[in-house]
Amino acid sequence: MKKAASTALNLIFRYGDHDALMIPLSQLAREELEHFHQVYRIIAARDLDLAADEEDAYVVELMRRVRNGRDERFLDRLLAAAVIEARGTERMELIAAAIPDAKLAAFYSGLAKAEARHREFFVRMAAHYFDEQTITSRLDLWLDWETTAIA
Repeated sequence: MKKAASTALNLIFRYGDHDALMIPLSQLAREELEHFHQVYRIIAARDLDLAADEEDAYVVELMRRVRNGRDERFLDRLLAAAVIEARGTERMELIAAAIPDAKLAAFYSGLAKAEARHREFFVRMAAHYFDEQTITSRLDLWLDWETTAIA
């Protein structure tokens, strides 16, 4: 959530000339921070400590595939975010299904739906700036790389 908000803000700062991104990305960053706030309240209510952020080997492996070059990097960042959000959807769905507390399960189910919206958002934003064939061929590569990163 914090890293997703950071990604959205980074895209705003780096691609400020892409007007179609500004409002949707700021909304996404705000939503991700609200999710973090909600999770933190749950952690605090259970008298638990928030763990320090650690480097995620999966994300590191994916991000090393991001190309240089303004347009190439832009497309890759959008598609990498879409792939990461797709996995986030799956994780949240699995957590929701495994939690016996109905209220907490519903919360995670809501997070899963938000992650799915975010995945679609990143693909939609790519489609605003790149043609379908470019997106499809590059997304296929990202999915192949993700298989390697997960393994």
